[in-house]
Amino acid sequence: MNTEELLQLENELVFDQFTNEQALELGLELIQYAKENGKSVAVHIERNRVPLFTHLMDGTSEENVKWLYRKKKVVDHYNHSTQFIAARFEEMGTTHDESSLLPVEDYQAVGGSLPIKIKNAGTIGSVTIAGLTPQMDHDYCVEGVKRFLEKR
Repeated sequence: MNTEELLQLENELVFDQFTNEQALELGLELIQYAKENGKSVAVHIERNRVPLFTHLMDGTSEENVKWLYRKKKVVDHYNHSTQFIAARFEEMGTTHDESSLLPVEDYQAVGGSLPIKIKNAGTIGSVTIAGLTPQMDHDYCVEGVKRFLEKR
């Protein structure tokens, strides 16, 4: 997907509100989706930089925790998905690592973290998945949020 398509996707995945209980429900939806597909993922959800849900499925490790935080920090910084930021730098002929001036050990613009956007309020948090390929992490994140929103 190009940046235009990724931006459109972000604008479609908007919540009316986002409570602690909804963070739990979203986290469990993401875990269930991974289980249905025989995958193991790590999931982290924050609102206003406060962790509301973190779970590492069997088969994940401490390394996945580091990736969760590196990805979510990109969303915190830019208020856009990691996939969008990676694509934006790629469209400029470079990479986030090479050109962002942010420390690579703390920020990774690879797929897997989405902003949590509230209608008429903007970005208030992030939902992040690690443990698969960057593209799969992104796809699982998107699908989990879509499934969650469809139930509302």
